[in-house]
Amino acid sequence: MALSPAVDDVLVFPRPALLAALRARSPRRLSALLRDFLRTLRAPGFDCVVDFHGILRSGLLGRLSGARTRIGYARPFAREGNALLTTHRADLGRARRSRYARNAGLVEALGGADVGGRERFLVVPESARERVTRALAGRSPGVVLHPGTSAGTPWKRWAPERFAALAQRLASETGLPCLVTAGPGEAEARLAQAVVDGSRGAARRAPDTAELADLAALIEMAPLFVGADSGPLHLASLVGTPVVQILGPTDPVENAPWPGTPSRSVRAAVPCSPCRRGCPSPVCMASVAVDAVAGAARALASDSPDAGTWPPGCAA
Repeated sequence: MALSPAVDDVLVFPRPALLAALRARSPRRLSALLRDFLRTLRAPGFDCVVDFHGILRSGLLGRLSGARTRIGYARPFAREGNALLTTHRADLGRARRSRYARNAGLVEALGGADVGGRERFLVVPESARERVTRALAGRSPGVVLHPGTSAGTPWKRWAPERFAALAQRLASETGLPCLVTAGPGEAEARLAQAVVDGSRGAARRAPDTAELADLAALIEMAPLFVGADSGPLHLASLVGTPVVQILGPTDPVENAPWPGTPSRSVRAAVPCSPCRRGCPSPVCMASVAVDAVAGAARALASDSPDAGTWPPGCAA
């Protein structure tokens, strides 16, 4: 809600608590959690649900909300039987689309305005900018590197030693330092520290950003964001910071950054990519060279009017 004035409330599905109840083999606790959540979900008395996710879970939640009108996608964008749980379905054809284009297509199918332009839909609060400015103690954030991904998708990660080598390249070619961000948890912190330790002084740890708005403010201040397919990368594109997206198993069409912000995607053409399963030793990520990512950063700095804070000549 802090980043979108259009959102009045957020209802959080209690997945961690439900999993804990299952592991503890406590049907009474599980039943109580589900009952409480169902009561919370139905309390507002929703008239309509618009399902942008298009999978079984979102379809079930829409159905359980009690809303009589449930709008979603027709196949193939509705998956896992989702179309059986909606009452109205938008047919967007069968061509592959990015998630942003797909969501915009659903809005337009409902009679909404064209939302495919450069207008930004996230608003970073000034209070968040002030907190981050104080945390940086007057220093520029430089290029933001985010080596992490969600805990369930470690195969999307580029090796920390390559991020460290990239930080050295960017520092020498642009004169800008790199700032390494990390998601919550010890594993993310260790990953970020490995990048800093291997960078020979070219990168430092980002200040803590306990709130999403603070992370958005930090990224908004940066001239460039580099990372794998992750939530922070898409957040960067939505606040207007140019992004270099490092791809391995991720589908480059479905997971493209928001088109209103300059971006470059770097991936190696291997026969098994893209895939949805992932693997312990993803050759697709290992095949992405530091030179290719550094080159994409230079090209982006050269082409993007939003990258004006880079030192002159750094993209030569």
